[in-house]
Amino acid sequence: MSELKPNDSAATGDSGDETDWIAAKKFFDNLKTKVPRPPKPKFAVTIAVSSRTLFNMVAERKIYEQDGVEKYVAYQLEHENEPLKPGAAFPFVKALMNVNSRLRELYPDSEELFDIVLMTNNHAQVGVRLINSINHYGLTIERFCMTGGKSPIGYLKAYMTNLYLSKDSEKVTEAIEEGIAAATMFMQKTDTQLSDTQLKVAFDGDAVLFSDESEIIVKQHGLDTFFEHEKKFENKPLAQGPLKCFLEVLGKLQRKFYAKNERMNCPIRTYLVTARSAASSGARVLKTLRSWGLEIDEALFLAGAPKGPLLQKIKPHIFFDDQMFHIEGAKELGTIAAHVPYGIGQKYRKGKLIEQPVKKE
Repeated sequence: MSELKPNDSAATGDSGDETDWIAAKKFFDNLKTKVPRPPKPKFAVTIAVSSRTLFNMVAERKIYEQDGVEKYVAYQLEHENEPLKPGAAFPFVKALMNVNSRLRELYPDSEELFDIVLMTNNHAQVGVRLINSINHYGLTIERFCMTGGKSPIGYLKAYMTNLYLSKDSEKVTEAIEEGIAAATMFMQKTDTQLSDTQLKVAFDGDAVLFSDESEIIVKQHGLDTFFEHEKKFENKPLAQGPLKCFLEVLGKLQRKFYAKNERMNCPIRTYLVTARSAASSGARVLKTLRSWGLEIDEALFLAGAPKGPLLQKIKPHIFFDDQMFHIEGAKELGTIAAHVPYGIGQKYRKGKLIEQPVKKE
């Protein structure tokens, strides 16, 4: 899983880079500009978003699939002065920018900020339209990675990525296999008014924040065995899941606000939205979070009830879940959802085992 970034330059052997950064920082500080300086990647919480998650590129994608890359690039060049419409990750990115503004007010010299990177396999020729669109909406995105048709996954670690959001499920799976928190984003079916002042992030528990060890028992042995297992191992922390490290960095930033007596006015709020039952299997979850030293602002145990109505009330900027039927239910009721393709749940559809294709020898 993606880890918190080290703060000890001696341990990482980058004293030369540190000197270069100090010189660059001094240079930037002496320049007069209203554009916020990008934080140093070593300390930043880096969110990599694909162009198709940040912007709605359905029409452009259709041209690419039907007419090929040359027609696609030509279309983008022809329309490069027309801003692209916002996509699924757009409100999330705006909320990240708001958190940065608040952090800069409280900690003017801090590098512990969100750093948004546009990670796309688009060709560089398309970059002008992307830049124009970013500037049109006033987004603070200074780092780009445009790989010209090649997969950008190999660059995620080089950019020190904490979270990768894409529309391509195969790339997301590849990122998770590389130990990077990642999810496939889906646009909601109906528009929802989201908070302008507080970033709201909702997580499922098993196979998202935690491993799928307990979910395996549910799928293979049923609920009664699962309840017995969770009771027996109540005091044994669950192993971490693919999104645990993202919750960890959110908590790290939250504590910076708490340190300034801003707990009640914190611009980050986290939610656990789980199908688990509280009395039968909830204690292990809460004790696991405690053992990790992590807080969750709100914990909602639904005991198998649909998540959509609760999410409709929360109105998160993003909701992470490993089960597609929860993603679909959330989308239907106006929630921006992100699928985490991890664990045994990927072999099931609405509780039924999906037949796996037989591998040829």
